[in-house]
Amino acid sequence: MITIMSVLTSRLRDLSSDRHRLTAGEQLFRMGEKVERFYLVLQGEIALERISADGRRLVLQRVRTGDIVAEASIFAGFYHCDATSVTDSEVASLPIVRLTEMSRTDRAIMEHLARHLAAEVQRTRARAEILSFHKVRDRLDAWLLLHEGAMPAKGGWLALAEEIGVSPEALYRELGRRRSSGR
Repeated sequence: MITIMSVLTSRLRDLSSDRHRLTAGEQLFRMGEKVERFYLVLQGEIALERISADGRRLVLQRVRTGDIVAEASIFAGFYHCDATSVTDSEVASLPIVRLTEMSRTDRAIMEHLARHLAAEVQRTRARAEILSFHKVRDRLDAWLLLHEGAMPAKGGWLALAEEIGVSPEALYRELGRRRSSGR
C-alpha cells in the first residue's frame, strides 16, 4: 500500500498544475459545487464534512499529507461534502478533465488509482464497523485493533473522538477507566 501510494502521489504531484495554500478553517470546496479539480494534500489536514439535519458536524474523512481529497468525487458532477482545512495546508491540483483524459491513456496511473480506491473502500468499511458498536470501549478497541494498538498523541484525541463518533468527554472517561484499571 505504501509503495502504491508513493507512486500514485508522486505521479499526481508531478502532473499537478497548481498549488493552493489554505489557512486553518478555510474551505477548499463546498458541497454542491461543480467538480473541476482533483486535489492532493502536500502538507496539512483537510476534513471532509457535512452538517446533519440537527446541525451537528459530521466528519466523513480526514485527509492528511500525501492523501487524495474527495476521490469519490472524481467521476461525479458535484461535490458531496465540504472540504475544510483543519490546519494551515497546501494542496496540489489537477484539472479533472486532465485526469479523465489520463484514464484513457495512462493504464499504470489508473491501476494505482484503482488500488487506492479499493483501499479506501476497505478503510470505509472498517470505520462503518467501528461506528456500529454502541459502547465507547468497543469502538475504541476496534479502532486500536486497526491501528496496531497505537493511540494518537494527546493532541490527537479530539480527532480520534470524532473519528469513532463519540464525544471527547466520553473518550476521555474511557481512557481514564483504562488508566485506572492498568489497561
